[in-house]
Amino acid sequence: MTLISEHSETDTRERILVVAERLFRQIGYQKTTVADIAKELRMSPANVYRFFDSKKSIHEGVARGLMGEVEIEAQRIARSEGPAATRLRQMMTTINRMNTERYVGDSKLHEMVEIAMQEDWEVCVAHMELIGQIIGEVIAQGMATGEFEVKDLELAALCACTAMMRFFHPQMIAQCATKPGPTIDQMIDFVIAGLSPRTRAN
Repeated sequence: MTLISEHSETDTRERILVVAERLFRQIGYQKTTVADIAKELRMSPANVYRFFDSKKSIHEGVARGLMGEVEIEAQRIARSEGPAATRLRQMMTTINRMNTERYVGDSKLHEMVEIAMQEDWEVCVAHMELIGQIIGEVIAQGMATGEFEVKDLELAALCACTAMMRFFHPQMIAQCATKPGPTIDQMIDFVIAGLSPRTRAN
């Protein structure tokens, strides 16, 4: 009985997040109320508050789901076959593409992410840290095969993430789209060159 109840509660939480994301996309985060979400689900606002203690926590849940999809894809690429440099390029390109499609092309979702970044939610910090760790995994694999030569793995992963920030961060992707600067491929070339072994003169 408890197991069924737990499944039911999980399903209800998921339904709330699905409806909330749809409303955030349609009318925007600021304009969406918990009452709107409850009405769509044909339940009372009080029932929604049983699962999420505030609108902000619903927002965090939606953001967590969207960021989680990016993390899953990044991990899949990191753990696939092939040279580390190829996988690193594919991962960085994929993160940029997914964030561009989700947030930059969708003004309402962009608004949601902007608020999340401004409030520095833990979910955003955790996401950025995990992406850094996944990039670090690939760099470590490249070190093991001799593709990369790095003295400080943690610093190398941090530098790689920082170099890619204008291509990873939803706000920066939007702001830098029409500004001069390297293309994503040029920036990835630069990062990979920085990780690659130096040729030593005899």
